[in-house]
Amino acid sequence: MFAMKITLIVMGALLYLVGTLGWFFWAGPGLVGIGTTDALLYAFAGTCAWLLISFGLAIQIIKTARPTAGGGSNP
Repeated sequence: MFAMKITLIVMGALLYLVGTLGWFFWAGPGLVGIGTTDALLYAFAGTCAWLLISFGLAIQIIKTARPTAGGGSNP
């Protein structure tokens, strides 16, 4: 079970890294370089999507590390 969990974590981290590098060094600059209104809107939307994914990933990591955080008081 541990091998499956570590494999999923490593694959997720690798996918996130490849997606981040691909967006900021290939797709994003390409869209900004085109300079049309549509391309700039796509670049903005892609950056917003990347920010949402990053924020969601950070929340997931925090909730996994501290499952009782933010749950209120335990009577």
